[in-house]
Amino acid sequence: MGLVRATNITKVYGEYKAENATRALNGISLQVEEGEFIGVMGPSGSGKSTLVNILSGITAPTTGSVEIEGKEINKMSQDEMAVFRRRKLGFVFQDFNLLEHLTVKENIMLPMVLEKCQKEEMEQKTEVIMKQFGIEGLENKYPYTISGGQQQRVAVSRALINDPLLVFADEPTGNLDSKSANAVMKCFCQINEEEKTTILMVTHDVFAASFCKKIIFIKDGKIAMEIVRKGTRKEFFDYILDCQAIIGGVNNDL
Repeated sequence: MGLVRATNITKVYGEYKAENATRALNGISLQVEEGEFIGVMGPSGSGKSTLVNILSGITAPTTGSVEIEGKEINKMSQDEMAVFRRRKLGFVFQDFNLLEHLTVKENIMLPMVLEKCQKEEMEQKTEVIMKQFGIEGLENKYPYTISGGQQQRVAVSRALINDPLLVFADEPTGNLDSKSANAVMKCFCQINEEEKTTILMVTHDVFAASFCKKIIFIKDGKIAMEIVRKGTRKEFFDYILDCQAIIGGVNNDL
């Protein structure tokens, strides 16, 4: 059945049948299996961020349905959706979205605090995940005092602290230099390979995309192409570039 199943998703801004309505997505259906690491790419305005926002329950589709673990998320109440997202989903954003008045440790612990976990469990899990991603020693620092790469690793740690079924990442390397981007993408590979965490990542960056196992290309609100990684990451990098040339340029998005 798949971990995520989207059926005939459309997203229209404005009156559905009006001439000036903007159709961001146009009848997309897809399935995400447990343990996949999927990149979503496409030209500017193709609808890739809109798609991921709908799959994660941030935005409702105009028509169509999204199921996660067999549950139709668009039929949940606001409260049910909030709990579901907190317990089942992890989110990583381009701008880190860390709380500046909380320390690194407090930021990572936040989802567990909201779930009213035991203090001992929170301390133990936070220590383990900080070591895993090479940010131990930063626990008492504030986000504005550490580098962008370190902030994004804190954000990844926070996204994973509740052991989510699925992680959504929207341009996670967009604000990072190449060294920091490499470190963050290695974090994603590690959790995908070792923890079998399912990852769905929007990116315009071919370097970041080359870490994925599959790429879905979106164009004009539809799936234009899907490719699966075979061979080395360098070979996949070149393959993605070739596909981009066919589909069109990839920049920032809706």
